[in-house]
Amino acid sequence: MAKYLSRDDCEVTVLAPHPSFPPGSFDKKWSVSEKSSIDGVKLVNLFSWQPGSKDPGFIERMAYYLSFPFHAVLWTTINHRHYDIIMTSAPPIFTGFAGLFSKILFKKKWVMDVRDLWINASISLGFLKEGSFFEKISRKYEQVCYSRCDLISVTTRELGEDIVRTYNNINPLKTKVISNGVDTDFFYPMQVEKKDQIIYAGNIGHAQDLENVILAMKRINETHPLKFIIAGDGDIKHHLEQVVAEQGLEEFVEFPGLVPREDIPRMLSESLIGIAPLKKLRTLEYAVPTKAYEYMACGIPFVGSGEGEIRKLAEASGAGLISENYSESFAESIVRLLSNPDAMDSMGSKGREFVEINYSRQQIASSLRADICDITAGRKSKNIKGISHAGSE
Repeated sequence: MAKYLSRDDCEVTVLAPHPSFPPGSFDKKWSVSEKSSIDGVKLVNLFSWQPGSKDPGFIERMAYYLSFPFHAVLWTTINHRHYDIIMTSAPPIFTGFAGLFSKILFKKKWVMDVRDLWINASISLGFLKEGSFFEKISRKYEQVCYSRCDLISVTTRELGEDIVRTYNNINPLKTKVISNGVDTDFFYPMQVEKKDQIIYAGNIGHAQDLENVILAMKRINETHPLKFIIAGDGDIKHHLEQVVAEQGLEEFVEFPGLVPREDIPRMLSESLIGIAPLKKLRTLEYAVPTKAYEYMACGIPFVGSGEGEIRKLAEASGAGLISENYSESFAESIVRLLSNPDAMDSMGSKGREFVEINYSRQQIASSLRADICDITAGRKSKNIKGISHAGSE
């Protein structure tokens, strides 16, 4: 998004922590800040606490979530003369600190980019107790942020509607759908030989129903010998590795770990099917995993799970099947596709065409650019500071 905004007459600077997610996968850095440039975008990595273990406890997680936003507040305060607009991306919700301070102290225009209902998801996944003090104070903080910001950017219409329902006096016209998408120049169908494999590439986290896909592999291999590649890292990777070992599925499932981003388009293109398995939770109905767009951009069909937006995407694109959240259903959906190569080719072509028309990063950046012009009374050129946080997917 930043890359294409910078090509559209915007001077963009991205603030982010030093690379530290998934936890325990990177060497710790203690420098206060480091500057670099990527694709014409200025990048400033700011110090934050970096958890050392792969599954950090509550205190370490909160130190990670809070230290970067506080450092971002300091940086944006010192440099407040050098930007017109601040865009904060969540989750986690604390990235909004810098936007709130810039709005109150310096009257900057503030775009809240909301990619996940973090509090709702934390409750449904058992990380946060409903009605607890932490939930109540987090809700009050979000109420202040939503009320103060100039634009609420959401990835799906359902997500925006949920915000308006949950919080008081939020003007629905303030919410704009700026969907997830894919860089169709980077992700494309490469001319490589297909392998007998299906693939999941992304964060290996609690919201993904990867365990049921793993358990489906024995039945799938009764008729279609192939492997399930789970590329990436995350909180539940170790648990999934234990499931594979306990079920004796080592010959069917591989964990290559973190893969260089430039290798992902090739890995997707040489796979038969992409996997996008969300757990069936009401609080995830607004979600569409970015990986589904990447599978489609690389011309392979996807098998997903969950309700809401992921099902709408599969139906609208004709590029995916939605399974129920149990292993037999995943096996049935995957075998159904594998048994019909012509249908797989057709779905792959439809997916590529669909994302080119509807979900290319270029088009999405242009839409955001238009919304930015609206909130700044049409002034042509803007300096934007983007506040991101490692860990968002």
